[in-house]
Amino acid sequence: MALRAVIFDLGNVLAFHDNALLFRKLGERAGLAEGEVGRRLLGDPLWDEANRGRLDGDGIRREVSRALGFPFAKDEFEVLWSCHFTLNAPVFPLIERLVGMVKLLLLSNTNVLHRDFVVPRLPILQRFDHLLCSCDLGLIKPEPALFQAALARAGCAPDEAAFFDDLPAYVQAAQALGLHGRVFTTADAFPEQLRSLGL
Repeated sequence: MALRAVIFDLGNVLAFHDNALLFRKLGERAGLAEGEVGRRLLGDPLWDEANRGRLDGDGIRREVSRALGFPFAKDEFEVLWSCHFTLNAPVFPLIERLVGMVKLLLLSNTNVLHRDFVVPRLPILQRFDHLLCSCDLGLIKPEPALFQAALARAGCAPDEAAFFDDLPAYVQAAQALGLHGRVFTTADAFPEQLRSLGL
């Protein structure tokens, strides 16, 4: 195996996102239970629209306000909307070791507000060759076209790329296209996964 590129998901790989915390914070402000917030947001087309980039930041605020029945103010909403991220710092030096060995790419389902919040807080991304966010491309995982866009940017064939994601369904979609998919679990398990790929 001669890998030329390693492609990483963002959420729960480079940065953790605690959706329960997000729903709880939004619910506290809107007067709704955490479970009700999750039910309303995850069952609403706004999530897909935001991840496809069809909603800008203010559009996301308006649609969440509609779904939750509460008029969030812009500044307040942007703080709440990104309150649930923490960095997975232990994985950064492990990724740093790959610089110069392979091309590094980010491939994330995310919206413009989360992209703009998280990316500047991840200096490791400055070492990446390409950052591909669903909201910029209008495509979302597990759609094959998004993986193919990453491969095109990397300039390699599917069997020359590895893909790390925390969601098995997305890993399986990558594997179906011929990529070497791995389910990311912890920073401690990551070195052995790299060794299994010859890295």
